[in-house]
Amino acid sequence: MMMERVKTVCLVLWAFTVNSIADEYRDRALSLMAETPLIDGHNDLPWQMRKLFNNQLNTADLYELKTTHTNIPKIKEGRLSAQFWAAYVPCDTQYKDAVRQTLEQIDVIHRMCHKYPEVFKFAVSSQDIMEAFQQNKTASLIGVEGGHSIDSSLGTLRTMYQLGVRYLTLTHSCNTPWADNWLVDTGSEPVQHNGLSDFGKRVIREMNRIGMLIDLAHVSEAVMKQVLEISAAPVIFSHSSAYSICKHKRNVPDDVLLEVKKKKGIVMVNFYNDYVTCQQTAKISDVADHFDHIKKVADASIIGFGGDYDGVTRVPEGLEDVSKYPDLVAELLRRNWSDDEVRDALGRNLLRVFGEVEAVRDRLNATQADDEPIPLKEVQNPCRTDYGYQEKSSSTHTQSFDSLVLVLTLIITLF
Repeated sequence: MMMERVKTVCLVLWAFTVNSIADEYRDRALSLMAETPLIDGHNDLPWQMRKLFNNQLNTADLYELKTTHTNIPKIKEGRLSAQFWAAYVPCDTQYKDAVRQTLEQIDVIHRMCHKYPEVFKFAVSSQDIMEAFQQNKTASLIGVEGGHSIDSSLGTLRTMYQLGVRYLTLTHSCNTPWADNWLVDTGSEPVQHNGLSDFGKRVIREMNRIGMLIDLAHVSEAVMKQVLEISAAPVIFSHSSAYSICKHKRNVPDDVLLEVKKKKGIVMVNFYNDYVTCQQTAKISDVADHFDHIKKVADASIIGFGGDYDGVTRVPEGLEDVSKYPDLVAELLRRNWSDDEVRDALGRNLLRVFGEVEAVRDRLNATQADDEPIPLKEVQNPCRTDYGYQEKSSSTHTQSFDSLVLVLTLIITLF
């Protein structure tokens, strides 16, 4: 009987010690998050607004919303200080109404900030992020997810920048007329450009010139390497993980991680189970393994958070929604990450990258805008007109030929 009591007491003491240590790590995490803004690279709540409410925000309440990974109480509990909201539209809008639908997603992000000014502060710069943090608001930035959203138009790219867009993911899960997406590395889609076309390289230079972050999540490995070579500014992976841990083509190989380090960019770790464990299930410790691996290969100075909440169907146990960020930070501390390394991953790395992109923009301020359109032959399709081009498209030739045939038929009929 005495031995059983001793065992019980030992178990209670052990549980108390474990819980005390866990509380210590979480308290330390919260303390660090009070000093340094947590900046997340990718959240698809705006797409949920379209799916659930057709962007009718008047019928939505972000305080009471229960069916998403993200709502205002969860944002507050998770200490989410800055968020790049994704202005995403699917690949099947390409060559159709991608630009219109993307503009509507940009609009819904602006209206989220307008409807909840006590929570969100619209942000377009690294300085805006820090000002929002000091005001205890969530800095709200826009990232356009997919190059198909600009319809191969540098003018559209610049217009979106003027509307507040601060990164462009070069592709989603489809090739554009100027860049290959990640699916070409799986063999499920054909290689079209061996990375970037000549126009694609011009897109990169124009993004450097105007100060837009280049996002390499979703692109092919060839595109990753070409952009890392030609970009004058650091680049981001807004929501990708480590390929060596989970061999999914959406993740970043070790040799590319090293190039990101040379370029002083950032890889913002994705929480989607399929990219974390390459399986349907995952745990918070599995996500921390990606942080550890990237730190080991390249350094803590290129790491960030890119949860992909509300854009994925499965998230790890322990990271069920945006309220759980402090638990992941606590897990990193438990793994002996220093306070400085955690601060870097929380937000300092992204602020540094953002600041350098802005500095490159300022250095290129006197450079003229690239206003040469993409060659017509690279974007011809039945839904596109060719106004302004000197050469005539094949569709125009076809229409002219059809008209001639019609006239000749009428003449023959009359005579």
